[in-house]
Amino acid sequence: MALTQLSSGAESIIYLDKNKGIVHKKRIEKPYRIAEIDMPLRISRTRKESKVINTLHKLDITVPQLIKQSEFDIEMEYIEGTQLKKILDKRPELSMSIGKNLAVMHDSGIIHGDLTTSNMILGDYGNGEKLYFIDFGLSFFSKKIEDKAVDIHLFKQALESKHFRASDAAYRYFLQGYNPKDKKEIVQRLHVVEQRGRYKVKT
Repeated sequence: MALTQLSSGAESIIYLDKNKGIVHKKRIEKPYRIAEIDMPLRISRTRKESKVINTLHKLDITVPQLIKQSEFDIEMEYIEGTQLKKILDKRPELSMSIGKNLAVMHDSGIIHGDLTTSNMILGDYGNGEKLYFIDFGLSFFSKKIEDKAVDIHLFKQALESKHFRASDAAYRYFLQGYNPKDKKEIVQRLHVVEQRGRYKVKT
């Protein structure tokens, strides 16, 4: 099996088997953690990520289909397309789809945890464009308004950092699409989160 490394991060290495159209995500061992902590932690995070992917797939959120999960590894469908970070500046209206999908996630008690345009792919398989969400390594289950607000705050920060020319328009489109059941409470808490962040920067 010929694998091509696509990327590597603090937690995992991503490989592609293009012949089979499969992505392999391997959670790597951390030498600085004792084995008694490292092993169960990697197993737990792998199981949680798999559960999030399966749940989102059932909710008709466009995510890679999970193929197989072992203790430290996940095999999933390879999504061919363009990373959103490469095109959002010219197409800020795509953020409306982000908002719609995130609203479904939040209503279902799922927090993405790393909502950046690097973790989204615009794919076109002949039946129209679809925005796929990838990388749920930091995702978790929560119904807390605070966690939902922080999810949006991190996305807004990513827009301002990577797409500063289009960030205002993209965020407006995002809010148009983002209509969860508790939107009012989430937006109110978002203002609190943003103020808290500004205070930390000033100090």
